[in-house]
Amino acid sequence: MSAGHGHGHGHGHGHGHGPARPGWRARLAHAVRPHSHDPADSLDAALEASAVGIRTLKISLAVLLATALAQAVVVAFTGSVALLADTVHNFSDALTAVPLWIAFLLGRRAPTRRFTYGFGRAEDLAGLFVVAMIALSAVVAGWQSIDRLLHPRTVEAPVAVAVAGLIGFVGNEAVAAYRIRTGRRIGSAALVADGHHARTDGFTSLAVLVGAVGVMLGVPAADPVVGLVITAMILVVLVGAARDVLGRLLDAVDPALTDAALRSLRAVEGVRGVEDLRLRWTGHRLRAEVAVLADPGLDLAAAHDLAHEAQHALLHGVPKLVAATVHVGPWVEGVAARDPHAGVAHHPTPAVLPGLTGA
Repeated sequence: MSAGHGHGHGHGHGHGHGPARPGWRARLAHAVRPHSHDPADSLDAALEASAVGIRTLKISLAVLLATALAQAVVVAFTGSVALLADTVHNFSDALTAVPLWIAFLLGRRAPTRRFTYGFGRAEDLAGLFVVAMIALSAVVAGWQSIDRLLHPRTVEAPVAVAVAGLIGFVGNEAVAAYRIRTGRRIGSAALVADGHHARTDGFTSLAVLVGAVGVMLGVPAADPVVGLVITAMILVVLVGAARDVLGRLLDAVDPALTDAALRSLRAVEGVRGVEDLRLRWTGHRLRAEVAVLADPGLDLAAAHDLAHEAQHALLHGVPKLVAATVHVGPWVEGVAARDPHAGVAHHPTPAVLPGLTGA
């Protein structure tokens, strides 16, 4: 017995999302404003999350472009390689909003007979572009810094350079906080990673201040040296961003989500054990496929009801979950007289998580 409906999780209810039973206030609110389990509500919630992500990208793109343009004007007059490295990185960071924007638009399209899960994975592919842009900015910044060490140039107006570095920090930090907050709220790893990228850019902009101060103190080499430091910091960001993006492409999830799903399922009355559990992100939407064990004496209607109770528990207990497919199998103490899975035993099956079976 399986049940697999995509449920919207924007219930607007008053109780928490853990496995515990709701209190009397929550039950009263539920009676007045019952949960909606129409698949259309799940689509509406997903579309709303995409719209929020697009709005965030629009605003952050405008802020970063204005920041980078202001820095570029100072570079043209001062010739600071440290500021140039930071400006190039800020431009690249601004441009990463474009593929993410396109990915959010694609993710809003309905599933088709060819793309039955929809187009949410476009968001993860856009993350690859983000990683590529970070790598490119590291190469450009490093090359410019080494070239300036080999061919020194006088940095003019170091005070203006310092001010431009401060502008870069303020602009990037504002964008970072906005992207991270929105990304966490809608469950977009790509947007969160891009926010952390912007935050690191802000700190590298502060490093430009150090180079400018070094020039004012009579140490011209401080400028390209700081450019190399910025390059190293970009490489650190590159490693973290690549790990997160590739993890999503390999269906990695936070183990805390897996634990939350198990707690929710095991708290459902009638669930004797969890036989299998799969969680997968498709962009900023989380989906689940689970197999639970129940009393073999249940009739079809009771097994169907139990599957829906398990779905309901998952939607409450696992953040950002929009759909769950639940298979109900028989729980047999000891050795079963008949293997309930004998009909498909000759087909290869993927390994399951260890230690799942049992309540």
